[in-house]
Amino acid sequence: MGYFWVYLIVINLVGFFVMWLDKRRAKRGEWRIKETTLIIIAALGGGIGTIAGMYTFRHKTQKVGFVIGVPLITVLEIVTLLYFLIKNSIK
Repeated sequence: MGYFWVYLIVINLVGFFVMWLDKRRAKRGEWRIKETTLIIIAALGGGIGTIAGMYTFRHKTQKVGFVIGVPLITVLEIVTLLYFLIKNSIK
């Protein structure tokens, strides 16, 4: 279970970093990271980092898919995680 927590920390740091990087590239008019990639990072467990990056860097906060979708994905992941943690602690 220890590797799982390390994974969650790393994927959330990746989510935060990628939001920063995409915002930086947007300001410079450079090649951008696909929105699908940003959503996938959130769906792989990086939702908290992605949300933190969204609001820290004010990036994608006008996009409904991000303002509603990423928090929804994150809540579903947290509920699923809590379910499995509770289920395994009862045994």
